[in-house]
Amino acid sequence: MQHSPKRILIFSLSYYPRFVGGAEVAIKEITDRISKEDIEFHMVTLRFDSSLPKVEQVGNVLVHRIGFSVPNPSIADLRKFPLRLNKFLFQFLAVKEALTLHARYRYSATWAMMAHACGIPAGLFKVMNPNIPYLLTLQEGDPPKVIERSMRFVWPLFAQGFSRADVLQAISSFLGAWGTRRGYRGQPEVIPNGVDLARFARAIEPHERAEANKVLGRTEHEIILITASRLVPKNAVDDGIRALALLPKEVVFVVCGIGPDEKMLRILAKECGVEERVRFLGEVSHLALPALLAASDIFIRPSRSEGMGNAFVEAMAAGIPVIATQEGGISDFLFDAVRNPGVPATGFAVNADAPGDIQNAVERILGSPEETKETVATARALVLREYGWDTIAGKMNGLFVRLVG
Repeated sequence: MQHSPKRILIFSLSYYPRFVGGAEVAIKEITDRISKEDIEFHMVTLRFDSSLPKVEQVGNVLVHRIGFSVPNPSIADLRKFPLRLNKFLFQFLAVKEALTLHARYRYSATWAMMAHACGIPAGLFKVMNPNIPYLLTLQEGDPPKVIERSMRFVWPLFAQGFSRADVLQAISSFLGAWGTRRGYRGQPEVIPNGVDLARFARAIEPHERAEANKVLGRTEHEIILITASRLVPKNAVDDGIRALALLPKEVVFVVCGIGPDEKMLRILAKECGVEERVRFLGEVSHLALPALLAASDIFIRPSRSEGMGNAFVEAMAAGIPVIATQEGGISDFLFDAVRNPGVPATGFAVNADAPGDIQNAVERILGSPEETKETVATARALVLREYGWDTIAGKMNGLFVRLVG
């Protein structure tokens, strides 16, 4: 006998095709791997771009877009009027939209992607529909104290987003502990984000490597440090530039990404005397990134804060050594031979705000090829074993089945 699929309503600030980050990638990778005959996903999200339809099917998600929009906005436009109002208004307009949709579709559960913007509408919807299970996913990358400070004016509603969750899933043990401190009463489920292994772990063809070297601007005898990140303070690209000034001239730093810190970083590179050795590639498509990583020598991102950090496990899958702090969720998968004795090493750990540590890590990698080779192999094996999207989607599907019965 044919059964009707369960319906889950997702709250997410943004979604494909514009302004996609790790949280949006996670939603799509997970929902695309779950049969529409078992679970049908709907979503309330912001529109931003007036050229996008208000309702659209994207994979296994029926997307309902709300909020202010303008034609073809840039990331900078999101911080300007009227789009800058969207994030605040979403927390209340999304409830109204969800109630209207629920009257039509009768949802079996709700799913909030991140507490600091979507926990409020999900918590309010839960108050009005107490019998509908609610899953909260913590994907936040900013420091919890910064998030909490930004939510102080709506604190009771923010706290309710945690306390009313029936299930809390976090992408790291660090975020799971934060959820408990903020009032979640159960045991958090730690399920990380995944990696597209078919793209990041595959062997790169010679012509792809040659093209990647052109993009990197590689010349003979250069050593390429690469980062892929938003250019914001928490990702500490500035420390990478400061470390570069301590390293030999054949070491260069390739920066993939855009963000509000770019002007400051370019000025810093000039002040440090490494302007010619820092290459800003701007926004790099996710499709191009695997070849750029594989063609580079070392991945570096000395984050000051991190919920988890997909970029680290993607670099591990690509088979290059990773230099990072062990802040936040990074400590779940990056283990250093010196700092974590007795645990197979997967990377090279540094302190936050310590360019000298980065210098030492680069020199350690270059001076210890056998240790580096073993560390890279261990990291890659970990990612292949535990971080493929098929594995992650299977675990999430178990949560959904538990949620909807």
